Amino acid sequence: MKIEVMTVGPIDENCHIVYCEEHGTAIIVDPGDSGQRIIDFIEQKGLVPKIVLNTHCHAYHTGGVITVVEHFGIPFICHEDDVWMLDSPEQLATAEYMGLKKPPKNDATVLDGDEIELCEDYSLKAIHTPGHTPGGICLMGDGKVISGDTLFRFSIGRSDLTGGDHNTLIRSIREKLFTLPDETVVYPGHGDTTTIGEEKLHNPFLRQTEGYV
Repeated sequence: MKIEVMTVGPIDENCHIVYCEEHGTAIIVDPGDSGQRIIDFIEQKGLVPKIVLNTHCHAYHTGGVITVVEHFGIPFICHEDDVWMLDSPEQLATAEYMGLKKPPKNDATVLDGDEIELCEDYSLKAIHTPGHTPGGICLMGDGKVISGDTLFRFSIGRSDLTGGDHNTLIRSIREKLFTLPDETVVYPGHGDTTTIGEEKLHNPFLRQTEGYV
């Protein structure tokens, strides 16, 4: 299982294209903008995308969704607790301000623990990690985790936006992510990759939390 990180949009959001070269399939995670760039990569690689899957539904993570799903004719999936954000006035205003496209209605929802098949050898497991948004999820597979805006390299997601909650976010990281093996590679929604072990040791928002000093 390989992951292509494509940084897109006005605030450098990371779209992750998860793919299997052997079987030629892909899952597109968080296409925040630059839909045509994403399409070009998929087609140059000769991949067949199965779904668009969002870790959460802030406008700068959904701005490229409609371009991709309409081109490939594939479903768009997110957690049920973030569906309301797709047409919320706040997120639509943000999209307009940033020059992003309005996302389509989701085709289905994903829940904590669901397995999303990439191919017969690999799948992504949805881990519900609320705190940045109510329906925020991380995606775990093959020793890697796509953390969306839950966990960053030496930082964490914002909790001061609508639906966010700081204590919930910290609990999600401690109980859902810090229980993963230290060598797990973390692919965040913004910025560089890291590992679970590095964040336990060096993340200033979590080292000061009881149990991780």
